[in-house]
Amino acid sequence: MNLSKSKYCNGIQCKKMLWLYKYKPEEQGELDNDSVLENGNAVHEVARKLLGEDINISFNENLNEMIKDTEEALKKENVIVTEASFNYKNNFCSVDILKKEGDSYEIYEVKSSTHLKDVFINDASYQYYVLTSLGLNVKKCFVVLINNKYVKNGDLELDKLFIKNDITDIAISKLDEVKKNIDDINKYMEQTKEPNDDIGLNCFKPYKCPFFKYCTRHLPSPNVFDVGWNTHTDKKLEMYYNNKVSYEDILSAGGLNPKADVQMNYELKDLKPKINKDNIKKLLDTFTYPLYFLDFESYQVPIPTIDGTKPYQQICFQYSLHYYLEENGKLYHKEFLSDDYDGNPMYGLCKRLCEDIPMDSCVLVYNQSFEKARLKEMAELFPEYREHLLNIRDNIIDLMIPFFNQDYYTKEMAGRWSIKVVLPALYPKDPSLDYHNLEQVHKGDEASNSYLLLPTLSTEEQNVLRNNMLKYCKLDTYAMVKIYEKLIEVVK
Repeated sequence: MNLSKSKYCNGIQCKKMLWLYKYKPEEQGELDNDSVLENGNAVHEVARKLLGEDINISFNENLNEMIKDTEEALKKENVIVTEASFNYKNNFCSVDILKKEGDSYEIYEVKSSTHLKDVFINDASYQYYVLTSLGLNVKKCFVVLINNKYVKNGDLELDKLFIKNDITDIAISKLDEVKKNIDDINKYMEQTKEPNDDIGLNCFKPYKCPFFKYCTRHLPSPNVFDVGWNTHTDKKLEMYYNNKVSYEDILSAGGLNPKADVQMNYELKDLKPKINKDNIKKLLDTFTYPLYFLDFESYQVPIPTIDGTKPYQQICFQYSLHYYLEENGKLYHKEFLSDDYDGNPMYGLCKRLCEDIPMDSCVLVYNQSFEKARLKEMAELFPEYREHLLNIRDNIIDLMIPFFNQDYYTKEMAGRWSIKVVLPALYPKDPSLDYHNLEQVHKGDEASNSYLLLPTLSTEEQNVLRNNMLKYCKLDTYAMVKIYEKLIEVVK
């Protein structure tokens, strides 16, 4: 089989996954990997200059052309080649950065991650095997990661933005292992009949397999893998291996944990909503007026573009704000969407937010950890708004609490408590609350991608997209208002 470094890593995770990619590609499910790929491309583009000026080998579907271009580039003395391409006995790889100095070489495998993982080491070790098998004198092998402690201040400092992890000794120690893995993968892929490998932890680590639904098609629906409430995967697999797969079997065996057991019982027995009026009323009694409902939209990128920010820091660019000035009063709405595409969208956002929310106001959010973290970060960035932003943060109350604690639970929530699950569970037939009825922007990652896309659009296209972004964010806070109304209704 023709292997690449990605196929090799897939084969290490699960050889059947590689078999299914080849023989039954139509069975793979959709995985949300777009942002990962975009981040990887952005990081690679910047990392090209990490060691100095480079010769880049352009991608060509004819891999032999890339190999020829690499050979030509390496005829030069003391050169840095990016995407240097090699093939050894049908084992192909493109090295992100290859440094040639004299007759020795250094491999640099670049990742958009901030942590060193086994899969990265396997990736780099495969490249080390290919190059050394071709007779290249590889002296060093590195995995290059993003330094999440780096703070941008002026021009990017690549030597500080990236961390070079020397894994040379590990790559050397893995030479025999890589060869054996390649042989095992090739032998496995010769099978024409579908292998009957069982599922396991490798279906989820290091990455979720796109064929998991296919490989579990024989299981009842729902089954142990549909249980929510942060039930650990190893616990689910333990039940599976003990043939406790259906909800009935799991509950008969003693269940998993109290919250998971509630989920299974409610779905099995079609129970009416669980409502703990006392706990809900205690929460409602903490609300004061004026009462604000706040939601931020943000994006994060691996390469910081704004001074004072770090890689992958959440950059808030938009908020929606519904509010009541008094109990049973009129509902008002305010919103902000930055147009400061070349500067720092957070500055204008903070200025407007401090104007829109008075000090010591009661502020409701859904999943407070996100908004609180953003307010703290922005307070550190903008000293002039620090006191006000931290005051908003200190007066936040989380509207998610009743649903996370199962003080309000319906079978339709299916073990989850996100606002996009809770809202249709509480209002199943209200089209005005259906995110699917929105245009262009239906979820948070689409809002993030839309903001990054705006500067590239025409004025007319910008206006249309901005309007749809505002509608999306507005629905997020209106959803909180409707949840708040439902909580009031059920405790009467």
